[in-house]
Amino acid sequence: MANPIISIKQVYKNYGYKEVLKNINLDIDAGQVIGYIGPNGAGKSTTVKILCGLISDYDGTVLVNGINLKENPIAVKKMIGYVPELAELYDVLTPLEFLGLMANLYEIDEAIATERIHKMMQAFGLSDNINQRMDTFSKGMKQKVLISSGLLHNPEIIILDEPLSGLDANSVIIVKELINRLAKEGKTIFYCSHMMDVVEKVSDRIILINNGEVIADGSFHELQSQQGNKSLEKIFAQLTAQEALSDTADQLIKAFDN
Repeated sequence: MANPIISIKQVYKNYGYKEVLKNINLDIDAGQVIGYIGPNGAGKSTTVKILCGLISDYDGTVLVNGINLKENPIAVKKMIGYVPELAELYDVLTPLEFLGLMANLYEIDEAIATERIHKMMQAFGLSDNINQRMDTFSKGMKQKVLISSGLLHNPEIIILDEPLSGLDANSVIIVKELINRLAKEGKTIFYCSHMMDVVEKVSDRIILINNGEVIADGSFHELQSQQGNKSLEKIFAQLTAQEALSDTADQLIKAFDN
């Protein structure tokens, strides 16, 4: 049996007195699409930042393709493509200039990088904007460039944090299909989102984290069999004790009753 491409063992992370991650243990196989979900403040972003090598002062062990993240973070970063929810692009650059800079950082051959950049911009409908400064771009256009930058070096592991933010309906379809295609090629996708319907459809395995602990782990059908034949949204609400959300909505509506 092949070793997991990501192995997280007994990982803890504190911010001062606040314990954000509490004994996280996960083994993720190559080619899996992982839906990593949880309420705000549950520890999702901290987990992602640890995997990306952006946080190093954690307790525990993280192995990526057998490489210890703390011992060789650069080697791990070369295998990972990261698309954050919020990122500051260099707005004064064009997509061609920005993606060319990313290609240089990843030491991609210039001819290969140029070909990839043009193909990706064409796929996202940005060919006509490839030499246009990005300070004129909409949020969705910038998101397309950001997604392209995360995939440019053809990484083995792709971490997507709310990648559909700002995208139009057609681009959402493209990204969902892209996730399926990448997984079929053996890429591992770590997908963080609050859009439960999308997570439900694209994920092979769903991991739910709450208060720094993994409280559910399995395929959508496995979670349904454990929690009742419910949507992922309902399962999420049940496991994170947020079933009273509809009552909250009722209270907000009643605030307007005079």
